[in-house]
Amino acid sequence: MAPLSSYVSGSWHVPPDEGAPLVDAVTGEEIGRISSAGVDMGAALAYGRRVGGPALRELTFHQRAVLLKRLGLHLLEQREELYALSARTGATLGDSKFDVDGGIGAALSYASKAKRELPNDTVLVDGAVEPLGKGGTFVGQHVCTPLHGVAVQINAFNFPVWGPLEKFAPAFLAGVPTLVKPAGQTAYLTARLVELIIASGILPEGTLQLVCGGVGDLFDHLTEQDLVGFTGSASTARLLRAHPVVVDRSVRFNAEADSLNCSILGPDATPGTQEFDLFVKQFVAEMTVKAGQKCTAIRRALVPADLMDDVADAARERLARVTVGNPADPDVRMGALAGLGQREEVRRSLKVLMDAGRIVFGDPERVDVVGADAERGAFLSPVLLRVDDSGRAEPHEVEAFGPASTLIPYEGADQAVALAARGRGSLVGSVVTADPGFARDVVLGVAPWHGRLLVLNSEDAKESTGHGSPLPALVHGGPGRAGGGEEMGGMRGVLHHMQRTAVQAGPSMLSAITGQWTSGAPRTETEVHPFRKHLEEIRVGDTVVAGPRTVTLADIEHFAEFTGDTFYAHMDEDAAKANPFFGGRVAHGYLIVSFAAGLFVEPTPGPVLANYGLENLRFLAPLFPGDDVTVALTAKQITPREDADYGEVRWDTEVTNQEGVTVAKYDVLTLVAKRAEKE
Repeated sequence: MAPLSSYVSGSWHVPPDEGAPLVDAVTGEEIGRISSAGVDMGAALAYGRRVGGPALRELTFHQRAVLLKRLGLHLLEQREELYALSARTGATLGDSKFDVDGGIGAALSYASKAKRELPNDTVLVDGAVEPLGKGGTFVGQHVCTPLHGVAVQINAFNFPVWGPLEKFAPAFLAGVPTLVKPAGQTAYLTARLVELIIASGILPEGTLQLVCGGVGDLFDHLTEQDLVGFTGSASTARLLRAHPVVVDRSVRFNAEADSLNCSILGPDATPGTQEFDLFVKQFVAEMTVKAGQKCTAIRRALVPADLMDDVADAARERLARVTVGNPADPDVRMGALAGLGQREEVRRSLKVLMDAGRIVFGDPERVDVVGADAERGAFLSPVLLRVDDSGRAEPHEVEAFGPASTLIPYEGADQAVALAARGRGSLVGSVVTADPGFARDVVLGVAPWHGRLLVLNSEDAKESTGHGSPLPALVHGGPGRAGGGEEMGGMRGVLHHMQRTAVQAGPSMLSAITGQWTSGAPRTETEVHPFRKHLEEIRVGDTVVAGPRTVTLADIEHFAEFTGDTFYAHMDEDAAKANPFFGGRVAHGYLIVSFAAGLFVEPTPGPVLANYGLENLRFLAPLFPGDDVTVALTAKQITPREDADYGEVRWDTEVTNQEGVTVAKYDVLTLVAKRAEKE
């Protein structure tokens, strides 16, 4: 059979040798070959830097997000083909959806999040302006720009679709091209995914490359601007992280490795409670989904000592209903492992675990299989072990990466925390309890050892995505044994692919560099009121100054009567004088904001469609009866929307009194129409 092709340097590469065999996990038959022979790794990386990087950096965050959304929607239309191919990895339809839909969903989620949280620009301003001098002429701010390298992702076999997409999405949004190196066992599914992506023509050339087979001398060609995202065993992570080029050139290396994740049953969750049922249901699901081949699966179930028998009985009952076999059979709930080698590795790990405890369900050496040959296919029975001596080292050190887990007893929250920590760092843990005190003690106790924690009970059960489901908005990674990385997690994932740089300059230069107006930079008072301008006509720094208006005692009393805000500082002279902040009656803060709006608003219909909020509002000095207010409204940031006929404008708003003292400062957010084409 022809080996899988790699996609490098803008074309498909067919290896010159026959490669290593790839087999169907269900039937054991050969379905392809794999080899990276003949791939010029250095040229592939150089191509990504030379072609893919510049093409991406020309696009804004929002333009990249639009392309990512288009890609996600395109892949949604190809799901059935991906499901069918996924079945050959041993996955049931449910497992395939978990992988395929999860990966596509992650890409779409990132696209949506980027349009909400990132500017429609090529530079990301991070944090507020920092004053660096007394006179306001020397300031600093952090900016984030994309690295000029390639994001190399080396993936595990268990998620051949989700793995590549969850890493690709944040890199793409950041403006960094990707090279994918999938694990051999399931590379044929990742290869088809990449074929579909390349054939769509949605992505700029050089954005995505694929290497099927070994890494060869890939790491020898990494530079300071490249990144590596690894998912796999801790031992392999150590080898790659210690590669001389990675060390010498400080290549960013993010690892998701082994993880002896735990789920802790609260003492309150006794048989008959919803929490008890939730615990057992989740525990068994995590053992059997993807045949337990999930880096987030529950490997240790920590149970109050007096509930061990109850949990064991309930888990056995559920596990007995799990049908193992050919994923094509609709009655099958658990398919095969990724390969015979993987099955043998799980069996070896189980033998070690059996030295510490006993099996209470399953047999590692035999399993009844529906619709397939139990020996030719990589089938394994779910195996539940029980260790009564929680001090034994084996369950806290050995991971059987398959449908296996261990029940371990604990006495009290402190011991539960200590046992969880013996995993030496995990991707995820869960606490199933309705007791807020127990939940707080355990969560805060185990948090330093975990990247993510789920607290599950009747309150959130209906909407919870479960222990083993990482979400693109939250961190996916863990400390210590789990790799020490944060592979996914909203804008954290995007920023991982960017360089944060402190820029020190004068206000006008900083404004020019960031594209956002900075206090102290020049303002432009134009003849046309800024609210009469369409989005394309507004410029950063456009300003309207309005006022003054005198605030009278009658205004304050009317506002108090009208709104019901009769706080003593506005209505009681003696009480206000006793207040160390005021020394007399003062205007309401919201009266100041309202008067400011009345001064700067242009009332007739025009391009401004709506005021949709205020941010960063601060009242900095009191305003007394008889004081004058003047407002300066300055266009601070302009964000066109790629897929709408309007955009957003952020206005710096400063309200001052007759002495020039700032009494209030905030940002006004407006939606402004683009100019219609016929105009």
